[in-house]
Amino acid sequence: MAEIATAKRAIRNPLLALIATWVLFMLGSYIDMAAPDTTWDSKGEPTYPDPSIQWQIYVFLLGIAVFALIAIRSLHVAVGLRLNWDRPLAKSAHRFTNLAVILSLVAGAVFAIGNFLGAWNSYDQQNEPVWMRLVNVYLPIVLATALVVYTLLSAFVFRKDAPDIPEGEKDEDRAKLQRAVGLAYAVPVIGTAIAIIFGLTVYDITKTSLDAWIWVIIQAIIGFSIILGTTFAARARSARPLPPRERKSGVAAVSLNFVLSVVFGVVVLFMAFTLGFAGVDGLLEYVDRMEIVDGREVFNYERTLSAPSIGWLIEDMLPPMLLLLLAEWGIYRTLVIRNEEAKQN
Repeated sequence: MAEIATAKRAIRNPLLALIATWVLFMLGSYIDMAAPDTTWDSKGEPTYPDPSIQWQIYVFLLGIAVFALIAIRSLHVAVGLRLNWDRPLAKSAHRFTNLAVILSLVAGAVFAIGNFLGAWNSYDQQNEPVWMRLVNVYLPIVLATALVVYTLLSAFVFRKDAPDIPEGEKDEDRAKLQRAVGLAYAVPVIGTAIAIIFGLTVYDITKTSLDAWIWVIIQAIIGFSIILGTTFAARARSARPLPPRERKSGVAAVSLNFVLSVVFGVVVLFMAFTLGFAGVDGLLEYVDRMEIVDGREVFNYERTLSAPSIGWLIEDMLPPMLLLLLAEWGIYRTLVIRNEEAKQN
């Protein structure tokens, strides 16, 4: 049946995209370790490497973007299917793709905030050219913010059967509602991005940690953006109240079962990423070295990055790969089998 195949494809595609995300994350980790590291001279003084473009940041962002874009596309497919074929498998595909989109939003937000925090007290801040600072810090934050805003609007506003926009609206009224709901979603995200970029700009100009007043301004910008977003949300709600939804028995149990079936997969996926990063870290080798300088012992180490090998792939990377496939297979089969049985009953 075509509808069943479409529902299965909507569930399967985000899982396949997650494999690509895992590969890109491992590649980004390897690129990060391949970058020159701090060394110490015979007197124990640190020698910092020359500033360079942090390509691994964009590889990580690409991994998040691949998952987010495919999750959005799968959500649109699931929503379109459910409009014409409201069966258990279609509902499950809708819920799962909705969850995938939310996870991509969380990943994008964590990436932006992590890049912001990682820019503090970096060793190359003093010697890093302005253009390189923009490329390594500011541009990834802007791109991550754009990805989050696009994901929010595409997944929950500008689509058929948008959850906050009633059906049957006139084109003009629907456009107004979409603008209001879109601003309600986007303004807090954009405001937060502006706040953290403002904080980074002050930090880079003054070359000192931010004082209390700068933090007050940052929090004020974030708070104002949240209030403004709430204002737009209130306008959208008052423009056309949504009809109350019919309460159905057993919905809570079904939802809980769905969540529990996904929790196992999420835990195993976390293990797959954690063990994957540990496997890539295994390529690093540290050799301690001790020298006598001016009658005192000075310790240093040499850091080398080994090339990937067949043995490394089998011992360190194959287990997390299998965990990744196991988690995805378990999630997919659990959703499909449970809802196919419900469809037949």
